Amino acid sequence: MIEIIVDECVGCKKCVPACAYNAIKVVDNLAEIDLDKCTLCGACVPACPFDAIFIRKSDNQIMDLDSYRGVMTFAEQKDGKIQQITYEMLGAGRRLADDLKTELSTVICGSQLDNTILNELIYHGADRVFVIDDPMLKNFLDEPYTQALVETIKKNKPEIVLCGATALGRSFIPRVAVELKTGLTADCTELAIDKVKRELLQTRPAFGGNIMATIRTSRHRPQLATVRHKVMDPITRDETRTGEIVHKNIEFDKLEILSEFIKFVKDESQKIKITDADIIVSGGRGLKAPENFELLRKLAAKLGAAIGASRASVDAGWIEYSHQVGQTGKTVKPKIYIACGISGAIQHLVGMQSSDFIIAINKDPEAPIFKVADFGIVGDLFQVIPALIKKLR
Repeated sequence: MIEIIVDECVGCKKCVPACAYNAIKVVDNLAEIDLDKCTLCGACVPACPFDAIFIRKSDNQIMDLDSYRGVMTFAEQKDGKIQQITYEMLGAGRRLADDLKTELSTVICGSQLDNTILNELIYHGADRVFVIDDPMLKNFLDEPYTQALVETIKKNKPEIVLCGATALGRSFIPRVAVELKTGLTADCTELAIDKVKRELLQTRPAFGGNIMATIRTSRHRPQLATVRHKVMDPITRDETRTGEIVHKNIEFDKLEILSEFIKFVKDESQKIKITDADIIVSGGRGLKAPENFELLRKLAAKLGAAIGASRASVDAGWIEYSHQVGQTGKTVKPKIYIACGISGAIQHLVGMQSSDFIIAINKDPEAPIFKVADFGIVGDLFQVIPALIKKLR
């Protein structure tokens, strides 16, 4: 709540430039606040030399946290095919639910969904599958997906909700958080449970990847988090698992949709997607020029590998953003990761350090990449890589 104390306001206008939202104007020597524009940021309060602005933010604490129980994930599908991130979220959710001794549910949205994929969600850890099957959900749009998930959460009141930090998740999960008036920790790389307080410990890179922050949502439910691809392991598929499939109907009639699905444009720049590849050959600033990525492509062709890149090489325009590995790119977890001419800044390491086996090629023996590498080659990549290609022939 915010108000002007009429007896104290002298119309000095000191509060007007302090408001970044143009919510204050002075009329007849008295400040007036447009409540439709005001965000209750409080910047105007210290700007007033006469203490004429009073603000009190409401306490949105949910009193009955114990009424929220269970873990829920969002199951991402595309054209009727379950995406890999869905199984990773189910694996993470299953482990959290077991720690809390509670149920794991998942929500899947789409149109004409086949029972086969619904059963797959159970085989991969779900105790209950909420199915929202509607023509409105055939193609992803923020508004109907938000309404579908929000209504399901409100009715079932899970204490934890997880979604992949994919393009889809990053688009609509913040809307879900706003509708539920709860916090959101985005791009988590680790999840754990404080069993004493029954709180989700959400770990993610902060301050440009220089530190890892662990975040709690102590006063609100659900505890909402998006999780990066390839940082969580799915559980082993088990066809003997049983669960409940619940079909739900959502009324979209009154929903205002501000966007329109036109078409899907496939990324043709990658023969093998880096997020799915077993082997990745990545290049950095050490390649010196965009045409030198051709050397990596020759090595990748011999290995059946995907091409990755550091942020420096992407920012230089040497290769498309879809190849970028790191905090501001893709998180990958291949069996083998070969870093060529990459120094190993923390922002890059965040995206690839979970790889099963890391090989680093760099002429600087002090490069940070060697600290995480399982095997390091100190040398000129323009000599080392041709020698590797020759050997592979």
